[in-house]
Amino acid sequence: MARVPEEVFFESIVEIHARLVKKEFSARDLARDFSERLERQGPRFNALALSLRDVAMRRARDIDREIGRDRIRGPLQGIPYAAKDLLSFPDHPTTWGAEPFADQEFDRTATVLQKLSGAGAGLCGKLAMVELAGGGGYRYAAASLTGPGLNPWDRTRWAGGSSSGSAAAVAAGLVPFSLGSETSGSIITPAAFCGVTALRPTYGLVSRAGAMALSWTLDKIGPFARTAEDCGHILQAIAGGDLLDPGSARKGFRYAPEYTRPADQYKAGFAESDFEEAADEELRPALRDALAVLRETGTEMEPAELPDLPYGAAISTIINAEGSASFRELIESGKVDRLADARQIAGLKAGLEIPAWQYLEAMRVRRQVQHEFAQIFSKVDLLVTPARMSVAPLVSEPLDRPSGRRPGRTGGGLRAIIAAANLAGLPALVLPCGLAGGLPVGIALVGRPFSENTLLAAGVAFQKRTDWHRRRPVPAVPGPA
Repeated sequence: MARVPEEVFFESIVEIHARLVKKEFSARDLARDFSERLERQGPRFNALALSLRDVAMRRARDIDREIGRDRIRGPLQGIPYAAKDLLSFPDHPTTWGAEPFADQEFDRTATVLQKLSGAGAGLCGKLAMVELAGGGGYRYAAASLTGPGLNPWDRTRWAGGSSSGSAAAVAAGLVPFSLGSETSGSIITPAAFCGVTALRPTYGLVSRAGAMALSWTLDKIGPFARTAEDCGHILQAIAGGDLLDPGSARKGFRYAPEYTRPADQYKAGFAESDFEEAADEELRPALRDALAVLRETGTEMEPAELPDLPYGAAISTIINAEGSASFRELIESGKVDRLADARQIAGLKAGLEIPAWQYLEAMRVRRQVQHEFAQIFSKVDLLVTPARMSVAPLVSEPLDRPSGRRPGRTGGGLRAIIAAANLAGLPALVLPCGLAGGLPVGIALVGRPFSENTLLAAGVAFQKRTDWHRRRPVPAVPGPA
């Protein structure tokens, strides 16, 4: 069996699959070398929850037989990947990142994992996460069974939550792609902090059957990868209706760049104050350059702003009420006190006390937010914002005081977009767009429901003109040799 060349660990899915079809190496070579890399390097970033090397090798043997008979399925065939440890896989622990569930096992495979297996991808590991995906709130990055998620660009910095392992593993070249989840920022934040491309799908487009439920009306599963194109292929594989998910939109997705309008026919809304005032000063040069590139693609830019609504309060009420109901048995049994973060323990307990009227009022605000976005998207095709307003904070700092440089920012522009867009169930694409002090900076493209092809087309056009998605952490993380 041949060793996989070092550069392959940082190539796109499409590029790796092309090499595989040319028989430069086998699927077993890929599974073995990525598994070794994940096992050895994953603990450096507290990113690995469980190695599934044997599972990956068995799948790879099947794929090699297919390729040997010239049965080529598509770009995910033979590609190893790993998934956030809230997705069930039978006869192996699914810990939800929390000590009370360290020995928990399920007898079914999560729907998204089944779909990826059907596309020919090979699951080689489960990835670390913030305990219970952050349900109840948490103050420290260490709120995880595996310890704080460490950023491959600087291990004194946070990888982001709650999908910390999913972003760090892709950034460090431990897997070609991974799956994470978002309720309010858990795909956007780690993708921005770790400098990878990621897609948060429209609510209901991807089945959550077999996934831990934090908030039934908000949870979404999506990919972390090298490129927007990769995200499109992954979404095509994992999207689709599922009777086992009551929130399923019963829609499929076909990645169809050939039938999507080019970027020079799009109109994008943005708020200059987000880029020139709200974002930390050190991020602004990279963000300005990103806007310039979008203009170079021909995308028309025009001002946009969110109306003044209690986005943060509404989404917090929904998450806290639904999350505490989800974990009611954990709370009432007293096992909640075994979690790592004191604020999270208190938050989960307090969530059981939220009155029905307060939850219903939050849902009323949510409907208003959906209406306001419909008005905005009657004028533009997508929205452009900084993915995060600062670089990754130090893991030693409390997360409610990440920079220590200035007080919290006031509202205005589109800076409440993470809470607002999650309330409305909107898709978003994160694109690396530069470095600030050696740490990644990203922008986010947000669209109307089920407009993923539009976002991906804009992302591909952006990445054809930039190479930030090809940058490796410095110094580069060594390979298996």
